Amino acid sequence: MALPDNGAVWPLPQWAPYYDEMRVNDAWYSGDARRLARVYANAPRPTERRRLWGRKPTEQGTARPDNRLHIPLAGDIASTSADLLFADMPAITVDDTATQARLDQLLDEGRAQQTFLGAAEQAAALSGVFLRVTWDRELVDRPLLTVMQPDGALPEFRFGMLRAVNFWRELPGSAEATVWRHIERHESGRILHALYEGTVDNVGRAIPLAEHPETADLADSLSDDGVSIPTGIRDLTAAYIPNMLPNRLHRGSEIGRSDYDAPIRDLFDALDETWTSWMRDIRLARARLIVPDGYLRNEGPGNGASFDDDREVWHSLKMPPNEGAGITLSQFDIRVEEHRATAEAITRQAAQAAGYSPQSFGLDGDGQPVTATEVDSRDQRSMVTRRKKAGYWRHGVADMLHVMLQLDAAQFGSRITPARPRVEFGDGVAESEQATATTLDLLNRAGAVSTATKVKILHPGWDDTAVQAEVTAILAETGAAAPDPVGTFPMAA
Repeated sequence: MALPDNGAVWPLPQWAPYYDEMRVNDAWYSGDARRLARVYANAPRPTERRRLWGRKPTEQGTARPDNRLHIPLAGDIASTSADLLFADMPAITVDDTATQARLDQLLDEGRAQQTFLGAAEQAAALSGVFLRVTWDRELVDRPLLTVMQPDGALPEFRFGMLRAVNFWRELPGSAEATVWRHIERHESGRILHALYEGTVDNVGRAIPLAEHPETADLADSLSDDGVSIPTGIRDLTAAYIPNMLPNRLHRGSEIGRSDYDAPIRDLFDALDETWTSWMRDIRLARARLIVPDGYLRNEGPGNGASFDDDREVWHSLKMPPNEGAGITLSQFDIRVEEHRATAEAITRQAAQAAGYSPQSFGLDGDGQPVTATEVDSRDQRSMVTRRKKAGYWRHGVADMLHVMLQLDAAQFGSRITPARPRVEFGDGVAESEQATATTLDLLNRAGAVSTATKVKILHPGWDDTAVQAEVTAILAETGAAAPDPVGTFPMAA
């Protein structure tokens, strides 16, 4: 595909279906009611426009308040996915000590865990995400690990592997008549930059990078060909991590699928419909007084009439005697349990369809303390989904951290031996201290565990030196250490 030709249709026709799906998923993920209304009100299919968020809040041609209520379950699902993966940072290790120390420094200074959490949340919503390694010498003297959005990328795959990708963005100053686009292409060994002046549906023509202030600083970094920046390494400086495969809407595609593709979006709409109906019941159930005309105070021509519900004494009114006081209280019942059960059932079904256990969203919990084993049993579906997603992330993270180490050596002169790190995700469920102590006690009674193993179980993050020091201290305090065979003998005269 290389860089787009002048006058090419934009976006590329083959990517339009993917972008359309991402646009709808992004509206649900954003939690913005106005964006949802805009997406569904302008949907091409009439069935979509008849949904809750496709209807216009008007009645008999007169505008009325928009009382539709949005419940951000889509955002909760994406956040839960990210928390399951990266709430605890995976173990990232290499064999070389110096390389490990530099890798730990890069991860810490680059706030890698926060980067992974944000990327995983967006991947769950938008079907996948790109990790990119780049650098900016004016900012920091180290490589940068960044996240690129799938709806701003045009990837190229070969045998299921990413071989190149074009990242694009619309620059400030763009309007309907003129759109400025910066395209950044990642290939093996180099990164290409191009600036295009076009329209909404046409990429337009390529112009020098110096023509726009957002890309002017890149012009000084280009090589002699005027479009590329050499990376100094062979590996691609970008990686694609699918949220989940296969893509059920586009079979055979390498693009992942969102946690809430089409069928689950129907449940999101139904949940909003349920809560909107519930709130409507509350509004209709407000206590209202119905009074005869004589109770109303005339406010003058053109100002209507009003009723003072705090007045304590009323003079006699000219009204039929069978009307009594003339004040009627109107108050309807609120269908609380019906709405609650419906909302819970929809939430449960949406969570299960997305691949998670209802327990992960606060359902089926009785508030009683449970062991890690019970948590793992209740969250089994969530744990299975987590392990599946971890498989995709493990390879992508390892590839980009390897690229980061290579760029650190090639571009910043770090004296390290770059190696592909090992990325290991934990179990995702932590034992309580009480459960761990009970397990160790039972193993000790059975004589089936050594002191060193008990220390490792209690402190899994400790290295061998720290474990051995703790074992020595425990044996000395308990008197279980082997006696010195000559230390108690008197010295020869």
